Amino acid sequence: MVPNNASMNLTTLLHTAGVAQAGVEAKLAAVGLSLAKLAALQALIDAGDALPLNQLADRLSCVRSNITQLVDRLEADGLVRRRTDPHDRRLRLAVLTPAGRRACDEGTRVKASAERDLLCSLSRQEAEQLRTLLGKLAGSTA
Repeated sequence: MVPNNASMNLTTLLHTAGVAQAGVEAKLAAVGLSLAKLAALQALIDAGDALPLNQLADRLSCVRSNITQLVDRLEADGLVRRRTDPHDRRLRLAVLTPAGRRACDEGTRVKASAERDLLCSLSRQEAEQLRTLLGKLAGSTA
């Protein structure tokens, strides 16, 4: 059964998510990153420092035109470089640079700090309850 105030709860949830995201984005911007850039850098690290652009798009659940623009920005920042796949010359790889690895490390620290700042008003039990509830909601939208 859905409570009568479900739309107000959803509005509150979406507003809170937007405020939290904006706060994290602002902190990441101070170190030259965004959540999208950080996710791409982390995906490259997880993959062993290089991925074909189409696989990077799949891992980030975004369309290929968006991944091209994202990799363009990362390349302009010196965080990745493009190279031809040695196994299939038709494919282009996004390859993490040493500066990209350092930026990912810094961005991960900034993001973790932002998460701590966001959750510091909650008790340990409340934070765990929030994690559980958000996981439950995420599972119901699949």
